[in-house]
Amino acid sequence: MKFVSWNVNGLRACVGKNFMDFFQEADADFFCLQETKLQEGQIALELPGYHQYWNYAEKKGYSGTAIFTKKEPLSVNYGIGIEEHDHEGRVITLEYENYYMITVYVPNSQEELKRLEYRMRWEKDFLNYIVELNKKKPVIYCGDLNVAHQEIDLKNPKNNHHSAGFSDEERNAFTQVLEHGFVDSFRYLYPEQTDIYSWWSYRFHARSKNVGWRIDYFVVAERIKEQIKDAKILTLVEGSDHCPVELTMDI
Repeated sequence: MKFVSWNVNGLRACVGKNFMDFFQEADADFFCLQETKLQEGQIALELPGYHQYWNYAEKKGYSGTAIFTKKEPLSVNYGIGIEEHDHEGRVITLEYENYYMITVYVPNSQEELKRLEYRMRWEKDFLNYIVELNKKKPVIYCGDLNVAHQEIDLKNPKNNHHSAGFSDEERNAFTQVLEHGFVDSFRYLYPEQTDIYSWWSYRFHARSKNVGWRIDYFVVAERIKEQIKDAKILTLVEGSDHCPVELTMDI
């Protein structure tokens, strides 16, 4: 089964580039989006053969997630059930017979880490959410997690040590996820792969110079890690400041 995740940084803009070409070419069983920046009714996608699930932020032009899937779920849940977190359209959970599939757009800590305190509350609550689900069925989740976990995951770790996405607090929060029974699928298969990233600043020709960060992930319950067949970062796909990431599993 093929899973794709992409922070499109505004779906309407991405559709105006090459979104549909890539969507059709990918032919994924699950195609997950983050940062759609839409309200209900602002776009109509014709995706024959797919069920569409959308979670919109209350704030216009901000955040938002979606999942397009060939396989109809047993149930669908929007958010994580905590009022503080569920106004920004950040989480969709699909339940299947043998697993949960989640797309998530993790809050950015912002310049000078001004939203770090909130981010840490989010991390704690989201971890509790996935741990509880994982007790019932294995969890697969994907998205823009807004953290480069290790120094290997960004081009300039020393210069960015206290930047949003590479603070000690954010990195430790992701370590906590892994310690609670999950694996980073890409690092599980490619523990020493360097110079491959999923996000590049629009400034300073960062993408052409490959000065990037790996902040988009597929995270998989450890007990099904042997079912991971491949994990890819599709760096050649353009249309956003992020590129898509892909997971193939026998599940």
